[in-house]
Amino acid sequence: MTEKSKSSPLESPDTPEDPPRPDAELVLPAHVAGSGGLDRLVDTARDYARQSASDNTLKAYAADWAHFGRWCRMRGADPLPPSPEMIGLYLADLASGQGRTAGLSVSSIERRLSGLAWGYAQRGARMDRKDRHIASVLAGIRRRHARPPVQKEAVLAEDIRAMLATLPHDLRGLRDRAMLLVGFAGGLRRSEIVSLDIHKDDTPDSGGWVDLLEEGVLITLRGKTGWREVEIARGSAPMTCPVHALSQWLHFAKIDFGPVFVSVSRNGLKATPKRLSDKHVARLVKQTVRDAGLRPELPEKERLALFSGHSLRAGLASSAEVDERYVQKQLGHSSAEMTRRYQRRRDRFRVNLTKASGL
Repeated sequence: MTEKSKSSPLESPDTPEDPPRPDAELVLPAHVAGSGGLDRLVDTARDYARQSASDNTLKAYAADWAHFGRWCRMRGADPLPPSPEMIGLYLADLASGQGRTAGLSVSSIERRLSGLAWGYAQRGARMDRKDRHIASVLAGIRRRHARPPVQKEAVLAEDIRAMLATLPHDLRGLRDRAMLLVGFAGGLRRSEIVSLDIHKDDTPDSGGWVDLLEEGVLITLRGKTGWREVEIARGSAPMTCPVHALSQWLHFAKIDFGPVFVSVSRNGLKATPKRLSDKHVARLVKQTVRDAGLRPELPEKERLALFSGHSLRAGLASSAEVDERYVQKQLGHSSAEMTRRYQRRRDRFRVNLTKASGL
């Protein structure tokens, strides 16, 4: 949820307030007498509430709220109580930009609006997104400024081989090789790659776990709508086999509990307990793309901007020569249409409805 689009001209470097936790107001009603059982239930409810949003989401929402508060104060207004008129003006300011500074993208503005709704809710207030002062302005912004999504370049199988060849043959190289291959073969998001643990419930921030089997590795992931399983079978050669790469990393790093992908000590001789950030995946993809010399016809800045951690996910969708429904299942998409958005090279007119209709 971290915003990477251009900053608004009104953004200041002030540190945002600490985000209020979702469990902050979970207490017994004033008219209910406390007891050991009820107090334990309050603690249990608070534990569940803490899991309702990730730390990154809370930090992003806190930054959104802090920015809106500064914007209001600069105009002699107060963010509370909610004013649909002021929120509508705020959205218009974000979209229009000032001077040579472009306004925020539509997706960034929508994220800011979600942050405001969350901020009001945490303070016992309600923001009505359907109010005409908000809804009409947002609809106009979408109509005027919306653009087709910019797709990242897919990393294809031949690209992966070239990228792997740039990695050193040390502990970091083993780790990064496993991350690239597991991310590609599993069609995983970068956050899913780094959230994996060895076993179920090894750590509180786990997003899933791995089971190394004879035929391959079974990854169980926690999704927005529940759990899903991702099967990664063995490859045709050890150098490009994701299962072999993962086994080698876990063996030489001596990891048998906790996060799968962790940092390595400065001397490069041992793994630490610290889980890697998802930003490491993005940096790894860009670094190996640069070192492998992919898309050499472009200036370095442009070609690096084409690739990200998402390139691994798009690469599987674009490379796998199998029925589309298998790719859809691997990526965890609810519709084939979503899967097709990830396919950078495919036969778009394989099904010819014009001829099928008799024309």
